[in-house]
Amino acid sequence: MSRYRDHKGPLATLWAALFLALLGCIGVIGWTILTQPDSPVPDGWNPLAPLHVTDAVTLFTPMKLRHAEMSLDSCLAALDGVASLSEMTPLSGEGACGIADRVTLAAVGQSRIDPLQTSCAIALRTAMWERHSLQPAALEILGSPVSELRQVGSYSCRNIRTPNGNSTQLSTHATAEAIDITGFDLANGTTVRLIRDWDGDPQKAAFLRAARDSACTWFETTLSPDYNALHADHFHLQSRGWGTCR
Repeated sequence: MSRYRDHKGPLATLWAALFLALLGCIGVIGWTILTQPDSPVPDGWNPLAPLHVTDAVTLFTPMKLRHAEMSLDSCLAALDGVASLSEMTPLSGEGACGIADRVTLAAVGQSRIDPLQTSCAIALRTAMWERHSLQPAALEILGSPVSELRQVGSYSCRNIRTPNGNSTQLSTHATAEAIDITGFDLANGTTVRLIRDWDGDPQKAAFLRAARDSACTWFETTLSPDYNALHADHFHLQSRGWGTCR
């Protein structure tokens, strides 16, 4: 397992529950400490503090991330100051297609993105991935920070594509609950592309696998070239799903 994967899964949930139980035993004093505006408990470790992308990653982060996605206001607050985006009116497409919490996203953290329309949940999860996983991995493995995420879209009103043709099930792209990432540009001019580097240069391949493994922490579904030939040139990253990581 990549060390760029953070706190997620049943064990993290158990530890978070035990921590909350301990606070319950402490009672009113513990509750007062957590709810004070100037609480000495760091926001990342305070289960009552709203998520912000810059918070330290802790056992509470997955819970706080899911809570932040529940409304557009809380999602935008979590992204405040760390993303270049603009709120848009909801989009109603054909049939069940559309984008409820629609934003135009142009950057997360240190990384530019070709502007695209997506859901706020995807913007938030991409920002968490970029800050807490991609940048540390790029610096350690390739010696330079990521400066741009290369993508080929989020919203597309269509059914799921399979090696045997389109299925009858609506794709998560139809509601902008997914984004397809084809590669990365680094600040030193290095370019990394899945189609070329997944099985190419060893360092770039190692970075791409670290990127894929850590995406499994921040997204509910992560599909890579290891999944099937349709994903040979991109990561498919969803804000909903059952934890598929391939």
